[in-house]
Amino acid sequence: MEFSDQLSTINIRLKTARIGVAVCQVKNRLYLRATLPPKPNSTKTNSHQQWLSLGIYANKDGLKRAEAEAHKLGGLLACKDFKWELYLKNPGESPGNSIKDWIRKFEKFYFETRQRNHQTETTWKIDYLAVFNKLPGESLSSAVILKAVTNTRPDTKTRKRTCMALSALAKFAEIDINLKSYAGRYSPRKVTPRDLPHDTAIAQHFYQIEDEAWRWVYGMLATYGLRNHEVFRLDFAAIARGDYIVNVGENSKTGARRVWPCFPEWFDQFNLQEVKLPKVNLDRPNAEVGHAATTWFHRHIPFQAYDLRHCWAVRTLEFGLDVSLAAQQMGHSAQTHTELYHHWINERHHQRAFELMMHRTERPTAPVVLGYSKDVKFR
Repeated sequence: MEFSDQLSTINIRLKTARIGVAVCQVKNRLYLRATLPPKPNSTKTNSHQQWLSLGIYANKDGLKRAEAEAHKLGGLLACKDFKWELYLKNPGESPGNSIKDWIRKFEKFYFETRQRNHQTETTWKIDYLAVFNKLPGESLSSAVILKAVTNTRPDTKTRKRTCMALSALAKFAEIDINLKSYAGRYSPRKVTPRDLPHDTAIAQHFYQIEDEAWRWVYGMLATYGLRNHEVFRLDFAAIARGDYIVNVGENSKTGARRVWPCFPEWFDQFNLQEVKLPKVNLDRPNAEVGHAATTWFHRHIPFQAYDLRHCWAVRTLEFGLDVSLAAQQMGHSAQTHTELYHHWINERHHQRAFELMMHRTERPTAPVVLGYSKDVKFR
């Protein structure tokens, strides 16, 4: 009889006897699976399905031992004499796989549940793999996960991202740990605003760029507030036909969308209809494509490429574009848009918005009360 058939037969016997325990194989080891009380230091309060490591190899002799252990465990549970101390040397340890094994399995699951493209590969590398690579090369456990979290500085973007990634990995590996209380209170609202360049300075730098291809990239980033990689993921044919509303491709970070220019005059002044792309390998993840622009800006421009995106966002607020519309064009939620940019507006922006509002020909005017003048003194 094949090993898998023997394992199946054992589990049928256990089920028929109502033992409440199953024997499972993970790679070359055998484990027990049953509804057990919460592990020590667990945040859960009710019994739930969990694994027990036996340290038994998955062979014929191991099956006999595992079935006996299943009956033993079932008896302890029936008599309410079960104690975790009898089975766990390291409470919270995941069955039989090293951290590298779990990362490999989780990556396979990640791309089985979503389309694999430049966008998802970038998310995997930045939001997940960068966190996982900091884990030690040992068995995955709640203790290892918690240590990785507490090694990051509280209330930071790094801490928040670490909790998000490791919570997902723990859930996949069925490790009982709740990191919600460790995530902290990081918010983009707390980030110190950049010293954004004035629109005049942005235009001046455009005309100072000698490389025609990178000048076009600069102009597109300034006019449309695109992410670095998105300037390489556009419908270039439509732009070349004179369509000043650009179409960002599906393979961008947040998928396809349309973006309007702000200022529209720059489309003509910067001659953006004449598409010219620098020699950048586009058959790479978005992060790597975008890094080419980051590097070029670092060498040639006194501010960052993303500053142009931030300037576009603040500009739309000054001009009164609805927050939800601006957020859609930038490829993020209205809440993110508000948190990121509303606290970036300084007195200069408020004054400019006020002047634009007051110069509207259709704006309401103050009422005039006949018989009164500014010289009248009120008592």
